[in-house]
Amino acid sequence: MRRWFERGIVFWSWGSAVLLLAILLSLLSYLVYRGGGVVGIGLVFGDVPPFDALLLRRQVFSGLFPAIAGTFALVLLAVGLAVPVGLAAGIFMAEYAEGQIKWLLTVLFDVLAGLPSIVVGLAGFSLTLILHQMFPGRLGPCLLISALAIGFLILPYVIHSTQMALESVPPALRRTALALGATRLENIRQVLLPTRLPDLLGGVILAIGRAAEDTAVIMLTGVVASAGLPRSLFEQFEALPFYIYYISSQYADPRELQMGFGAAILLLVVCALLLVIAFIIQQTLSRRLSRF
Repeated sequence: MRRWFERGIVFWSWGSAVLLLAILLSLLSYLVYRGGGVVGIGLVFGDVPPFDALLLRRQVFSGLFPAIAGTFALVLLAVGLAVPVGLAAGIFMAEYAEGQIKWLLTVLFDVLAGLPSIVVGLAGFSLTLILHQMFPGRLGPCLLISALAIGFLILPYVIHSTQMALESVPPALRRTALALGATRLENIRQVLLPTRLPDLLGGVILAIGRAAEDTAVIMLTGVVASAGLPRSLFEQFEALPFYIYYISSQYADPRELQMGFGAAILLLVVCALLLVIAFIIQQTLSRRLSRF
């Protein structure tokens, strides 16, 4: 009986993995089928020569280059704002918080993790209204407020991944540096964090994917359909998720809808590129830390 049960578990596990892989391949195949025909230099740069667009000599109005640049700027800024705070909060939860304070903060972060993105978007929109009243004509919906809202949205993921990574350090390794005379802060900085660096960066990678795909938050806090390249943190911007939403809901002909599918493919490419960059950083830091 036990053997049949174990075989059933194995069969169920393999079946679930194959099913998920088949669904993923089906979605990717459908995207390529619907939008692969328009993916190319023209979709990104329109009728502007690529070098002129990359060197900022000419604005791109008929391509997705401004949306791609805005997506990169939004994700990097949001992750840059959320990661330091998330790491600090995760370290506090794993190493310093105890008793009822830890329980209360855990519940709070769990609630934040389950908070709908539209609620965060409304909070960011309310902030823009307050700032606009305080500084008329100077502050309004912009890239910085969108990044702050996205950073708040991904903050619980960074906190939980940091806390779980540090709490999974073996007790013997955790006590070694302390037994040799290291302070608690030195133990965290020189032993615990380097040991769990891959897990910590795994949380950052998860945050990157979450930040790149959200539409509701940025729709209420600064993104528009046509703004050009983001020239500063206090101006509106374009982003691929909003373009996909906008074009799929208001397309005028099949060609525009096909461009929406092409934009979805570009968004996947942008996410993959960001994840590859994060992976390269992870490998570089791991090699450097292994020398010490």
